[in-house]
Amino acid sequence: MELFFLLLLVVLMAFALGSGFPVAFALPGSAILTIGIAAGAGALFGTGADAYFSHGSAGQWLSAGVTNFRGIYWEAERDTLIAIPLFVFMGIMLQRSKIAEDLLVTMARLFGPVPGGLGISVVFVGALLAATTGIVGATVVAMGLISLPAMLRNNYSVPLATGTIAASGTLGQIIPPSIVLIILADQLASAVDQAGSLRQSLYKANTGELSMPSDFSVVSTSAGEMFLGAFLPGLVLVGLYMLFILGFALMNPKAAPAVHEEGTFTRKFAVKVVITLVPPLSLIFLVLGSIIAGIATVNQAGAIGAVGAMIMAGYRLRDGEKGAYTPAIIGIIALLGLAVVISFIGAVNIKLIQTSQDLLGLVLAVIAVSLLMIAIFWSGWRTLKLEDTLRGVMVETAKTTSLVFIILLGAAMLTSAFRAFGGEELVKEFLQGLPGGFWAQFLIVMLVIFILGFFLDFIEIAVVVVPIVAPILLADPSANVTAVWLGVMIGLNIQTSFLTPPFGFALFYLRGVAPAVVKTIDMYKGVIAFIGLQLIALAIVGLYPQLVNYLPNRSTLLSETAPPPKNPRLQYCMETLVYEDFQQNGSSILAAIDKAESVDMSYLPKDIQKDMAKGFEKAREALPLMKEIRSAEEAVNAAAGDYRPVHREVRALERDARRVDEHIAELEVVVRRSGDNGIYTQAQGDRAQAKIDGLTAERDALLAQIPAEWEDIYGKFSTIQKAETKARQTYRRTVDQAYEPILELKAILLDADKVASFEADMEALKTEIPQLEPKAAVDAIAALRSKVGEAEGTSDIRKGLSDARKIMRSKTPNAEEAIAKVDVSIAALKEDLEWRRKAAAEILPALQSYDGAIIDSIGLRQQRRLPNDMALDVASCLSGHRDISLSF
Repeated sequence: MELFFLLLLVVLMAFALGSGFPVAFALPGSAILTIGIAAGAGALFGTGADAYFSHGSAGQWLSAGVTNFRGIYWEAERDTLIAIPLFVFMGIMLQRSKIAEDLLVTMARLFGPVPGGLGISVVFVGALLAATTGIVGATVVAMGLISLPAMLRNNYSVPLATGTIAASGTLGQIIPPSIVLIILADQLASAVDQAGSLRQSLYKANTGELSMPSDFSVVSTSAGEMFLGAFLPGLVLVGLYMLFILGFALMNPKAAPAVHEEGTFTRKFAVKVVITLVPPLSLIFLVLGSIIAGIATVNQAGAIGAVGAMIMAGYRLRDGEKGAYTPAIIGIIALLGLAVVISFIGAVNIKLIQTSQDLLGLVLAVIAVSLLMIAIFWSGWRTLKLEDTLRGVMVETAKTTSLVFIILLGAAMLTSAFRAFGGEELVKEFLQGLPGGFWAQFLIVMLVIFILGFFLDFIEIAVVVVPIVAPILLADPSANVTAVWLGVMIGLNIQTSFLTPPFGFALFYLRGVAPAVVKTIDMYKGVIAFIGLQLIALAIVGLYPQLVNYLPNRSTLLSETAPPPKNPRLQYCMETLVYEDFQQNGSSILAAIDKAESVDMSYLPKDIQKDMAKGFEKAREALPLMKEIRSAEEAVNAAAGDYRPVHREVRALERDARRVDEHIAELEVVVRRSGDNGIYTQAQGDRAQAKIDGLTAERDALLAQIPAEWEDIYGKFSTIQKAETKARQTYRRTVDQAYEPILELKAILLDADKVASFEADMEALKTEIPQLEPKAAVDAIAALRSKVGEAEGTSDIRKGLSDARKIMRSKTPNAEEAIAKVDVSIAALKEDLEWRRKAAAEILPALQSYDGAIIDSIGLRQQRRLPNDMALDVASCLSGHRDISLSF
C-alpha cells in the first residue's frame, strides 16, 4: 500500500502543477492530502492511522517538513539562505536603474564590427549581468527589449538572435552570485550529513571496523565554495556560446553580419565604455573577490553587492545632471581611505588603542566610515525620491524572496511525505541496483533532472530532487565525488530548464517582449543549439572535475584558516608530492642531515642530545620509508585489477542481502505484535511469517552466489592493502619524530634572551618574600613560575621556584628557606644560559640551515599551514576524484 500512496503523491503533485496551481501550494498541498488520505485509509481499513506508512506516524510526517525547514533556516551555522534577498535586491536595483540597458547598448557598439558581434555582445553582457544580478527574467526582458530589435534591424537570423538572448539570460543560474547555487548549497549541506552516515554504515558493514578513517568522510560544501566551484564552468559556458556565434557568423555571414557604426571608436565613446563597464566589474570584484579572498562570507558579500548596486543606481538615476557622481566619488574615497589605514596601520580596534599610531588609525577609520555612510545614505535617498525606485525594488525583492522561501517550505513537506511512504528507499534500491555503478546512477539522475526541466522550475527541481538523490550519490565511495562538484553539475543541468519547451521560462519572458514578426517556432529552433552547448559544458565539467574543485580547494588551503598539514584529508596528496621531492632532492636532504649531525652538540643537556640523535636517525629513515609507501601502493594497484570485479560483485550481493534483512526485521515486528493481545491480527502475523520465510530463502540464495574463494581473495588483498596503510602510518610517525626535536631545540635557543630576563625578576622576588604574607608570597612565586614556564626548556629553572612555593604554602612557612630555593633556580638559570647562548651562536645557524633543507618534506606535517606553492599543488591533486571503494 505504501507504493500506492507514493504514486498518489506524485499524481497529485503532477496534476496540481499541470493545472496551473501555484507551485508554492501545489507541493505542500499534495503532501498534506496524501498523508491525510493514507492516515484515513489506515484508520478505516487497516490496523490504525499509521498502518500505511513505512515508518513513523501521520502526525510526525505532517510536522516533519516544517520542522526540518525551520531547523535549517534558523541554524546559526547554516544561515546561507539570508543571502538570497540581498542578491535579489542587488539584481533588481541594477535592473531598475537602467545600468543593464547601458551595458547592452555600449557593448553592442563595441563588438558590432566583429562577425556576429551583436550576438557576442549579448553573451558578454549576459555574463556581466549574471555576475551582478543573477535574475533570469529581468535579464531576458531587458536584452529582448534592447538587443532583439537591433539584431533584427541588422538582418540577424531570427532563431540565432532569440536563442542567443534566451540562453545568455540564463547564465545567471550558474555564474555566481546565483540564487540556485545558494539553494543547492543549502540542500547539499543536509545531504552531506546523510551521505556521511550512509558511508560510515557501509564501511562498518563491509569491514567490521567501528570507525571509518576520516580521510574517507564526505566533504561538505557552502555557498561560497559553490560560487567558486561554478566560476570556471560558467566561463566555459560563456566561451562556448561566443565560439558558436563566431563560428556561425563565419560560416554564414548573412545570418550574423558585422555592424559598422560611424563614430564608434572615438575618445568620447571610450570614456562611455569605461564609465559603463568599470562600475559593474568593480562590483563583481568586490562581491566575488571578497568571498574568494576569505574577507567576507556569502551573506556579507551579498550586503556589499546590495549597497554597491544602490550607490550605482544613485548616480545612474541622475545621469547627465550636475553632481550625479558625487556620492559615488565620496564612497570610493572612503574605501580607498580604509584600504590605506588597513595597509599601513593594520586592523583597527577601539579596545586596543595603545600608541599614537593606533589612535591615528582609529581617527582615519572613523572619518572613512563616516564618508562611506554619507555616500550610502545619499544614494539611498536618491533611489527613494527618484522614480520611486527604492520602494519598487524593495517590493519586488520581498515578493521574490517570499516565493523562494514558500517553495522551500512546501518542498520540505513534499520530501517528508515522499520519505513517509518509503520513496527514498525505493529510489536508493533502484539506483544501487543499476549495472555500471556510480556513473550509471549519476547519468540516470542527470537525465531525470533534464527531463523534469521541461516541466518544472529550477527551484522545484533543486529542493525536491536533490535531497532525495544527493545522499545516495555522495555516499558512493567508488567515485568519491565532492558535494561542490555534484552541486555545480546539477546547477548546469537545471539551467537547461529555462530553455527547454514547453515550459522554458526564458522563452516565455522573451515571447512577452518580442515583436510579432518573431514566431514562437523560431524561438524554439534558436534554443536547440544552446541547449546542446549546455550539455557539452556539462560533459566537459563531468570529465574534468578540476574545473569545479580547484578554486574551492585553492581558496581553502591559502586562507588564514587553512587546515594544518596534519589534516588526514591532505596526507595522500602531500605524500605524493613529497615522494617527488625525495626523488629529485634526496641526496641533498641526506647531505643536510649529515652536515647537521656533524655539528658539536656535546655541551647540550643529555636529554636534548639524545632527542637530536634520534631525530637525525629518524630523518634518515624517512626516504626509504617513502619508497616503501610507493612500493606498497604499486602492489595494491597491481592486485586491484583482478580483485575489483570480484569485490564489486560480492559487495552488491551483500548489499542486497542486507536490504532483505531489513525487510525481515520489519516483518518480525509484525509477527511479535500479532495475536489476541497484539495490534496486528493473527492472520496478519501469519502472512508476515510467510513473507519472512520467502525473504529468508531469497537472502540465503543471494549469499550462496558469493564465490567460495571470496574469503581467501579478500584476505590476500586486505593484507596487501594493510601493508600500504601501515607504511603510510609508519612514515608519518617517523617524520614527526624526526622533526619535533628540531622545533623544540630551536624554540629553546631562541628563548635565550627571554630566559636571561628572568634573573632580575627572581632577585626582586627574593626581596619581596620576607615582606609579604605567606599567601601573597605563594601567589608571587606562582606568578613568576608561570612566567618562567612560558619559555621553552625551563623545567630545571622552575624546580627551585616550585620548592619555594611549597615551603611558603606549608603549615610552617619559612622565608629564608624559600629564598634559598629561589637561589637554586637562579643558579640553574645561570648554568642554563651558559649553554643556551653558546648554542645560539654555534648551533642555531646550522639548525636553521638544516630546517630550511627539510621543512617542505620531512618537516611538512609539523608546519602550521602548507607553503603557498605546495598548497597550490595539493589543491590541484585534491581536485580530482579518487576511487576509495576497495577500502570498503
